[in-house]
Amino acid sequence: MQSSPRFHGPSDLHMHSVHSDGTESPAQVMAAAHRYGLRTAALTDHDTTSGWAEAAEAASSLGVTFLPGMELSAKHQWRSVHVLAYLIDPDDPALRAMTDRIRSSRMDRARTMADRISRDYDLEWADIVAQTSDGATVGRPHIADALIAKGHVRDRAEAFSSILSPNGDYYIALFAPDPVTAVELITGAGGVAIIAHPAGRAGLLPTPLMERMLDAGLAGFELGHRENLQDGISTLQRLCDERDLIVTGSSDYHGLGKPNLPGENTTSDGMVARIIDRGTGSAPVYP
Repeated sequence: MQSSPRFHGPSDLHMHSVHSDGTESPAQVMAAAHRYGLRTAALTDHDTTSGWAEAAEAASSLGVTFLPGMELSAKHQWRSVHVLAYLIDPDDPALRAMTDRIRSSRMDRARTMADRISRDYDLEWADIVAQTSDGATVGRPHIADALIAKGHVRDRAEAFSSILSPNGDYYIALFAPDPVTAVELITGAGGVAIIAHPAGRAGLLPTPLMERMLDAGLAGFELGHRENLQDGISTLQRLCDERDLIVTGSSDYHGLGKPNLPGENTTSDGMVARIIDRGTGSAPVYP
């Protein structure tokens, strides 16, 4: 167990860079965190830790504590489930094998979707790759950005509700593990597993599934998130109170990729300390 210092100031534990589907570099994400008055910030790119080193260096130079994180993709039946993974060992073999498989699937999926879209729209693979940064895995947000650049849609929201919609002819499902396996992989890598935006329009996960996730080591829920609905928040808050679970609040910042702003939801000092005390796979980087 790691000892953690006393925190003073807001913490945002869910932010994305160009290493997944954000529009800013890890250093720029940390600069945005600092600009909005955050004292602790986590980089939680999808299925990758490749932005950690840059983010940690930038955060330290700005006086911000960096909390290493990742957002692991999972799936229950038709529904995507995102599990935030804090303080994991980035070199854990089992977790790394899974993220490698997910990223490979994401690339294959993007190519297939691009091929389908190109039959009806002026869009080439090179247009999509041009919207990515070095090391980033191509995904639907990059296809959306290419569609914007070509003038086919106005913004990502329009792209996702039309051409890239799961109900459309171009959509391909992404491989992802089931949520219990995702939690097991995170905890096996010394990490702290928190379900991201668990009370959105899709509704809560089935109670038996959440119980299995808790048995596997799920630490808590991200209840502070703009996509959560109040009824679901109330239900999960009662569960967190009964089980003494960790409750977080975050922005889910994506730069220009979403309207979300750093610090619009934050995590209390006490909950940040609990995450740090529980995680053993890696350590925060203090300024």
